[in-house]
Amino acid sequence: MLTELYPPFIGGSEQYVRNLSRELVARGHEVSVATIGSGDATTDDEDGVRVHRLRSTTQSAPSMLPSGRPYLPPFPDPAVARALGEILERERPDVVHAHNWMVHSFLPLKRRSGARLVMTLHDYEIACAKRSLMYRGRECTGPGFEKCLRCAGANYGTAKGMVVTLGNWATRPPLLRSVDMFVPVSNAVVAGNQLDRHGARYTVIPNFAPDDVVQTADANDAELLALPEGPFWLYVGALSVHKGVPVLLDAYRRLVDAPALVLIGRSSDFDPTPLPDNVALISNLRHPAVMAAWQRAALSIVPSRFPDPCPTVAIEAMACGVPIVGSRTGGLPDLVADGESGVLVPAGDTAALAAALQRVIDQPQGLEAMAAAALARAPRFMADNVVDRIEAVYTGVLG
Repeated sequence: MLTELYPPFIGGSEQYVRNLSRELVARGHEVSVATIGSGDATTDDEDGVRVHRLRSTTQSAPSMLPSGRPYLPPFPDPAVARALGEILERERPDVVHAHNWMVHSFLPLKRRSGARLVMTLHDYEIACAKRSLMYRGRECTGPGFEKCLRCAGANYGTAKGMVVTLGNWATRPPLLRSVDMFVPVSNAVVAGNQLDRHGARYTVIPNFAPDDVVQTADANDAELLALPEGPFWLYVGALSVHKGVPVLLDAYRRLVDAPALVLIGRSSDFDPTPLPDNVALISNLRHPAVMAAWQRAALSIVPSRFPDPCPTVAIEAMACGVPIVGSRTGGLPDLVADGESGVLVPAGDTAALAAALQRVIDQPQGLEAMAAAALARAPRFMADNVVDRIEAVYTGVLG
């Protein structure tokens, strides 16, 4: 596995790689993870998974990193490529499964290694230097070189944006030629990365939750005392504009007789305070406690403004029998059966979100049916089904 970040860093793709690695080990595979560490290079065993934490060249030049975290730029990093070469020589993997821009440090080594290359696309990194496919606050209609330079410059700063954009454009052709199979996590990721236009080989496989994710719930976390005693709605995720938190709060203010709303997450580019009446905020909650909160929630709200590729929070909510009101964008239409296991509305539309939530309040009998449909739909996004499909990809590229 190649991934820029890995736990203890917190994020959807980081947790995905850990869950997938553990599932593969449980099925008898040998799995190593190569990732970027925050300190010196180390190798540890975590639940049967060898984790190589590498030191990158770009960590010596933090001003050129895409962000303050130890991400890699979209071109080969000399120190990472050298360390990967040593790991490949020792371990001789059959398949290298990449998850982000760390793949570029492997490409010069691919032919010599003899390994097949699979790449899960968790976002829009082939087409978009920001990976979000957002342009001036709206979903981008597609890349253009000057357009991308301006957009990345506004996001990263002029110099850094130019480096990231040039790297992304220059390495796109060799990446498309070298990957034996792309695994986009939703149909939106296929379209956003223009895989059909590029003639890329791909198969869509969604994110997943571990089969025992509901059993991991820990209701004894002291932070859960902040939850309302009665029914409440729940939002889990970054407290950011692109995740739609301002739209959610504005919609909530318009509602009549709404139950309490709970936000669980960490602040990003948006400060939600002061909060509307009957809204509670819990920051940095451990994942087992989040699962316990899902088990008590009446409704999940996923109001993303950007084309959220495949939000795992929606899968975890469904696994607990919680229906979803969310945005009709990104991977949510793949996850939510609109009108059955939840309701989807146009992204960023405050009035439409408020109207959908008010219908939930006014027609409570529909919520029970949606909850049952969400619980019935959840197994298709659990490890037992999804990891079978990933193993089939490995078998296919090796065959």
